[in-house]
Amino acid sequence: MGVLDIVPAGVLTGDNVRKLFDYAKQNNFAIPVCNCTSSSTVNAVLEAARDIKSPIIIQVSQGGSAYFAGKGLANDKQQASITGAIAAALHVRTVAKEYGVPVVMHSDHCAHKLLPWFDGMLKADEEYFKAHGEPLFSSHMLDLSEEPKEQNIATCVEYFKRMAPLGLWLEMEIGITGGEEDGVDNTGVDNSKLYTQPEDIWDVYDALSKVGPNFSIAAAFGNVHGVYKPGNVRLHPELLGKHQAYASQKLGGKEKPLYLVFHGGSGSTKEEIRTAVTNGVVKMNVDTDTQFAYLQGIRDFVLKKKDYLMTQVGNPEGADKPNKKFYDPRVWVREGEKTLVERVKVACADLGNVNRL
Repeated sequence: MGVLDIVPAGVLTGDNVRKLFDYAKQNNFAIPVCNCTSSSTVNAVLEAARDIKSPIIIQVSQGGSAYFAGKGLANDKQQASITGAIAAALHVRTVAKEYGVPVVMHSDHCAHKLLPWFDGMLKADEEYFKAHGEPLFSSHMLDLSEEPKEQNIATCVEYFKRMAPLGLWLEMEIGITGGEEDGVDNTGVDNSKLYTQPEDIWDVYDALSKVGPNFSIAAAFGNVHGVYKPGNVRLHPELLGKHQAYASQKLGGKEKPLYLVFHGGSGSTKEEIRTAVTNGVVKMNVDTDTQFAYLQGIRDFVLKKKDYLMTQVGNPEGADKPNKKFYDPRVWVREGEKTLVERVKVACADLGNVNRL
């Protein structure tokens, strides 16, 4: 049995998202999530998933969403981020089935100050639900980890009550992911906040499970956005096992009841990744590594073909030779897609997410 025996190809919603994550937990693998900022990066991620027969998660951040819509648009009221996120979701819905893989369409960290962006996406989900019987997105993340725990949980419950009837999955964060991403700077945060306690995880589970079962928890275990010199970041994925054991005890022995998320996965060792997956992580973010991979192909092409890219006409083969076949964006952008495809495959392999369809 494979993933396609339990869920369809294309964008998943409702219980199909949970079925996918259940299958991942039961078979000891996780799914990488790739931040996408354009149709080009979306297509490369889908191509990689198709080639290795794997389910995949595509997500947009607030800043990435704005870029998807166009940097020329105003975003003082999150209008560019809302528009770009909707455009990305519609693009994924249009092409995903053709790639033949199950896809979770997700939105990334949403801090309290970005809630207007979240509200705009949720409104689009509700409108799509009225027309199609399912939401536009598969899932959304609320990252209120900078707020007091009680406020964080209460706000998540409030939104989840609105999301659950639509079949939307909620991802929430408790404990802070360090580093800096998309303008959210946690580089100076107190070290203790980088490690979530089992009691906090249980409080989240207890509150959200009363609304519905379709939610996951991004628990901090030393995670940091970005890639750093080895030894500078101290991850403790073994702590996730303690969260599972604590929740299991509370629930009368249910095995690994939590759906856990690994943020700041770029640069992690294979051992750290494997420990996290063993302890119930079903989703891991790899944004920083995939950004660099996309650059690599374009960078190498430009450096290799520099003498063909300086003018429209004239190159080492002759003063009258045209260079259109080198500067055509479909040529050099494609080189970035190729290296991104290969990096996504590596992420899937690290998580055991190969030949799962």
